[in-house]
Amino acid sequence: MTRLVADSPLATKVVPSPNQNERRDGRRPDMILLHYTGMKDAAAALQRLANPLAEVSAHYLVFEDGRVFQMVPEAARAWHAGVGTWRGDTDINSVSIGIEIANPGHDWGYADFPARQVEAVTALCRDIAGRHGIVPHRILAHSDIAPKRKADPGEKFPWDALAAEGVGHWVPPAPLGDGRSFARGEEGQPIQALQAMLGLYGYGLEITGVFDDTTEAVVTAFQRHFRPARVDGVADASTILTLRNLLGALPLLQSPAS
Repeated sequence: MTRLVADSPLATKVVPSPNQNERRDGRRPDMILLHYTGMKDAAAALQRLANPLAEVSAHYLVFEDGRVFQMVPEAARAWHAGVGTWRGDTDINSVSIGIEIANPGHDWGYADFPARQVEAVTALCRDIAGRHGIVPHRILAHSDIAPKRKADPGEKFPWDALAAEGVGHWVPPAPLGDGRSFARGEEGQPIQALQAMLGLYGYGLEITGVFDDTTEAVVTAFQRHFRPARVDGVADASTILTLRNLLGALPLLQSPAS
């Protein structure tokens, strides 16, 4: 492992992690993936991300007070995403830059993200996206690429605040209300259409026409990111309209892995 020099001027300290390797197939980062640490405190998370026995890392760790530590060079492949998929890519680590956000997560008393931390994450994403040409709809949650395994950074993360500063893809969520909804166990053409729309946006979801556990997990992940007012895995009218509006707001509908 060569000496790590900060890629971002926003990094206040460099703490190298040995948990890295080369990006595969000559891929370059075209995605930013946001996580929460999901540990009792930031110090424990920092220790784990630098521990070779843990076999986990991220390019950056953002503390509650807004400090940014870089741990893996952006050119290298950090081990943060695990098994996942997005728009046909299955080796997310090779195409992404991972940012861990210090927060205890759902297992340790999920907390609101402090304003200074959100501001730091926003600025860091803007800096990384600007240098690598990463488009807004490739700034994603860990739960987006691994909906059956992960819930981070979760429904409390203020994606709307990032979008107000030009970071990420966002539309105002459609309000909650009455209307037809779809839930686990249902089948038919409307379920096919829902699965197709989710797949078109980028989620790894087979079109089966059956609202199974995988579909429920994907709908839940979508809600955590884009319609956080109610996260229940039920595709209600608000969820479906928000999804349609997001698809309509894409600059163009691209082929998978583009």
